[in-house]
Order: sequence, then C-alpha cells, then structure tokens
Amino acid sequence: MTGRRIVSVSLPSLAMERWWTLQARRGDAPPDDLPVLLAVEGTHGPVIHGLSRMATARGARIGQRVVDARAAAPDLVVEWADEPGDAAFLERLSHWCTRWSPWVAVDPAHGPGAGALVLDTTGVDHLFGGEAEMLRDIEARLSGLGLSSRLAVAPTRGAAWALARFGPVRAVSGDMADLDVLPLSALRLPPDPVQTLSRLGLKTVGQLRVIPRPALMRRFARAKGDNPLTRLDQALGKLPEPVAPEEARPALRALLRLPEPVQDPVPLLPDLARLLSLQLDRRGEGARRLVLTICRSDGETRFVEAGLARPTRDAAHMVRLFDGKLDGIDPGFGFDAVLLEAPDPERLDAAQPDLAGKVDEAEALDHLIDRLSARLGAGAVVRADLRDTHIPERGERWQPALYGDGGDVALQERPPRPLVLLDPPEEVRVLYAVPEGPPVRLEWRRRRMDVTRHAGPERIAPEWWVDRPGTRLRDYYRIEDADGCRYWLYREGVTGDGRGGAPRWFMHGLFP
Repeated sequence: MTGRRIVSVSLPSLAMERWWTLQARRGDAPPDDLPVLLAVEGTHGPVIHGLSRMATARGARIGQRVVDARAAAPDLVVEWADEPGDAAFLERLSHWCTRWSPWVAVDPAHGPGAGALVLDTTGVDHLFGGEAEMLRDIEARLSGLGLSSRLAVAPTRGAAWALARFGPVRAVSGDMADLDVLPLSALRLPPDPVQTLSRLGLKTVGQLRVIPRPALMRRFARAKGDNPLTRLDQALGKLPEPVAPEEARPALRALLRLPEPVQDPVPLLPDLARLLSLQLDRRGEGARRLVLTICRSDGETRFVEAGLARPTRDAAHMVRLFDGKLDGIDPGFGFDAVLLEAPDPERLDAAQPDLAGKVDEAEALDHLIDRLSARLGAGAVVRADLRDTHIPERGERWQPALYGDGGDVALQERPPRPLVLLDPPEEVRVLYAVPEGPPVRLEWRRRRMDVTRHAGPERIAPEWWVDRPGTRLRDYYRIEDADGCRYWLYREGVTGDGRGGAPRWFMHGLFP
C-alpha cells in the first residue's frame, strides 16, 4: 500500500458539453430536446464522436457510423466535432485544476468525445476539509463550467481511474479490495483482452487477482500496454505510474524597469520588441498575440493587446501594431515599468529571403491584416474561410481575418460561379418552362424577363450526412435575359421524386 493519494476526474461528455456551451455563448443554443450528435471522419465515413441526451435516447452510440444512426433515427442533427479545440480546452482545464494540487496532468486513457484528468493530492486534502469535501468541491466547480464529471480518490492512478468510472459516486478508497468487484474493463483494457479473459471465465478484477500468473504471462507475453497483468500491477501499486504534468516553458517577455517615471511609453516599445524578438528567435518561435502591460508609479496597471494573422518575430512590425493604441492611456504620475509578452507563441522556422528582393505577398497581406485589425478591431476585418462542400451557400464562412487562413480546401474545376450570391435564395415565379428544362419566362422582384440563352443543368445533390431526410436535389442554370443580364437560378426537386409537390425555382446569384 502506497502513501500517495490520486484523484481521477472523468469527463464523459466533454466534446458535446463544450459544443453546447460555445453555441450558448454565441446566442445560438439549440433546444434541449434536439437530438444532436458530433461526428468525425472515420475509415468508412463519418462516425459518432459525441452525443446529446436526446440523441442517446434515439439509440445512437459512440463509434457508430453516422449513416447507420440516421437510418434508425432520421431526425438526428449532425455537427462536426472540434477535436483540436477539445484537446486545447482540456489542457487549459488541467492548469485551472492546479487550485487543488500542483501536480495535474491530462490522462490520455479516455474514449471518444470524453476527457480525463489526474491529480496527485497527497497531503493537500486537509486544506479542503477532507477528501470527500474536496471531491464535492471539484465536482461543483466543474458543473459551474457546464461539465458533468465522475471522480474518485485512491492510492494509485489505476485504482482511481477504475473507481471513477465503475465505482460509486465520488468514491474514496484506501483498500485495494474495493477493486475486486469491478469488471476487467476497469483496468484500462481494450475490448480484445477483456473478451479473451471472459472466455477463460474471468470477468472481475478479483478473479484476475487470484488466478495463477504463469499461464496468463505466456498468453499475453507479446502484449505491452494492453497486458492485463501489467495493468493489474499498476492498479495495485506494484508498478510505478507517476503523475507527470507537462513542464511549463519559460514565459516570453521583455521587461523594462525605469529609474524615473515617464509620461509616454511609446519610445520604449522598439527596445522591448527587440528583446522579445531575440527570445523568439532563440526558441524558433513567433508571436501570435502580444500583450503590453504598462505599470504606473501609483500601482495601477494598463493592458493593451494586439493579435497577428501569422507568427512573427519582426520587431518593427510588433511596434507598428501599437500605433495609436496608447494615446488614450492616463499616465497619472508617470509609468515606471513596461512589459511586453508573447503568451501564445507558435513555431516559426527561418525562411530564406528572396534573392531578387521580391516582396512576399502573403506575408505583406498578413501584416496589413494585423495593422487593420489593431486599428479597427479584430471583428471588423474578416475573410472567407473555404469549406469542402458542393452546396454553394456552405462553401465559405466569414470569420476574423486574424484567426482564418482561407482554409486548405483544394478548389476543383467546376462551371462558372457568380460573384454575388443571394442569402437566402429568393423564390421566383416561373411563367413558362420547358419540361425538365430551364425556364423560358419568369417573374422576379416584380419584373418579368424572357430567357434568351441558358447553360446547364448542373445537378447538385444534397449532402446526406448533413441535410435532413427528404431534402431535394437542385438543378442549376445560367441564364441570360433580353437585356443581357445574366443570372444563376436553380430548380429544387424534380417531378415525381417523392419528396414534395411540384418543383420550385429560386434565384441564387448574379453574374457581372
């Protein structure tokens, strides 16, 4: 028995709960009774990564293919999961949990759509009124963040992990015999070795503990991390399994302390930027966000931030981002310290400059975006982020230019697209049309027009993994009227497709 105390925190619905919280912050939270699922790309198409309670009630399950789930429950709403965002959030959450212990790490042993943390709380529980009260405090604070959790404390990391998922609520264990009634899955084993042991008649941890080891060692000799005996020894404390949080890298900051207060900090910025640039260069990184902290002699502090579209360690460019942003700061009795930080650095490899002296147009554009965003605000400068879809209105979404790179979607060759898209498409009244062909005469915005020329159709089918069942296909036409004006319109559905009444026509774009 070890003297350590380990807390395991299981977050079984991290991905879905984080998605729901983000939607609520945007003011676009769906109703609670909406069956929503989060999907990721799988080997044979999208698979389910996270589920809402209503989606679970519809029979959907984690790891199931989206097409199979929607075949059984057509009203399921499919959204794409943000796995990198979930991982970054879990990392930030681990730092937030240092209020209970200085030793906190992300536990990689969690399933799809879930998250887990592990804390070494040896000798600190008395600060919170005991271990039971400490677990209640952790659970309550996580609930305040919109996260459901299961927790347990035990002498080893493996035992705490098992009790948090298969034991009683907020289990506090000091005896390894508490593991005996748990299933073998509590030893962090994948399905294959659990199934093998089940065929041998071993279904609980207690049954595995009393079985002679030589026979099992021969059977699982080639298994490494999935060896049941290794996992059992880790849970019992016979093999070490320390809690090793990721080491925090030294902060990137440049500080100037002044012997006498000054009224204007602007002349100090070039020296601060050069000092910070040297640190970034030594680490092979670039700043994506700059925070300038100005300390007044009376103890008051002022903060000014600037974002960047791409990582940089160009000192002159850093200084330009603060042009005009310090004019409204009240100096009081003067400033006696100025600090420039790069809190979110990213890797930035050295690049060979052009031998002909040609300007890098992409870098120049990003520098322009940085200056405009610093002057006008990040939300005032946006650009289109391309998406891999055939549906025209889903082909791009607008987001702050500082945080978008235009997407990495390869543009495929396709018929010409209009420069102006109507959002949403406007329904038109077709006065006469060729059967299963383009309209000959139509009325749009109280104006009648005769079609003199047309091209098409270009058929675009609905995206079955996103659209609701019954969504109709579209046939797009490029038309030109008697005045030489060109339009882009589509017919929604075809006669007899069994997905509604007569086809409808919509104007979707205008050509120059």
